[in-house]
Amino acid sequence: SFISEEDHMEASRILITGGAGYIGSLLTPHLLSLGHDVTVLDLFFYGEDTLGEALNHERCHTIRGDIRDQALMKETLARGFDAVIHLAAISNDPSSDLDEDITESVNGKATSDWMHAAKEAGVKRFLYASSASVYGIKDDEHVTEDLELEPITQYARCKARGEDVLDALVDDHFCGVSVRAATVCGYSPRLRLDLTVNILTEHAVRHGKIRVFGGDQLRPNVHILDLVDFYTSLLTAPAAKINGEAFNISNANYSVMAIAERVRDILEKEIEIARVPTDDLRSYRLDTTKLERTLGIRSERTIDVAIAELERAFADGLIPDPDSTIYRNV
Repeated sequence: SFISEEDHMEASRILITGGAGYIGSLLTPHLLSLGHDVTVLDLFFYGEDTLGEALNHERCHTIRGDIRDQALMKETLARGFDAVIHLAAISNDPSSDLDEDITESVNGKATSDWMHAAKEAGVKRFLYASSASVYGIKDDEHVTEDLELEPITQYARCKARGEDVLDALVDDHFCGVSVRAATVCGYSPRLRLDLTVNILTEHAVRHGKIRVFGGDQLRPNVHILDLVDFYTSLLTAPAAKINGEAFNISNANYSVMAIAERVRDILEKEIEIARVPTDDLRSYRLDTTKLERTLGIRSERTIDVAIAELERAFADGLIPDPDSTIYRNV
């Protein structure tokens, strides 16, 4: 954890939109364990059981609803919150491309509406789940936060616009931060098997074979628990250091082939790696110097940790039907 034993976290009232999703299903119980009062607003597409025992916690409150519902938005914010962590979205490029109007209404307009409404309601801190995809394709060796945003997909364009909205709203009473996370990996109760490390591990465990499309493309990765710790740290970080800022968070940049090779090595099995030609040669690499310099935070969990825990999850029966659509956002 980024939080030392000496750190004192004053209990807060926190709203997490999308709080039962891939990240939220780990973030919610973590914040409860630290003494916070947590309200989860979610459509619960993947069931309420993703929150596990947290559902029965006296300081956990759930609201089933759509973030586009204006009446629900006002009613929810009227409860009074110190912070909003906005995770809810049509997540990833393939899902966002299915219906551009829906994506715009959720990732675009609703996100903007929540930012404005949160400020009006007196929320002190707004943490926004942006994405490393806002940079587009860069030739720069070090992709830092001061580079121009050149998103190439609708998902990324909506994320970038959300950052612009938040930046225009921040002031001395409303602290806003954009989190540009690398591709997330690792086990969660609301597991996603449509993310690079998770996909390759699943194929290796279940089929003993990994197909790699291309392979030379670079992908930055961050363990889901490091991301949970980072959001937690942002709740109490000095506003003067984070207000109006965007932060990259990533552990390391690996080629897709290198990820496949790590999966094979960690599993210690005979696993065939087949390289398949592809026209998708997009490469992404993130530099996290700003995060380390500003907040002293560094992502420590490697992809090896994610691969090993996913292997254990399969072995322990925590993923009973891996072919189910619930593990893939599309």
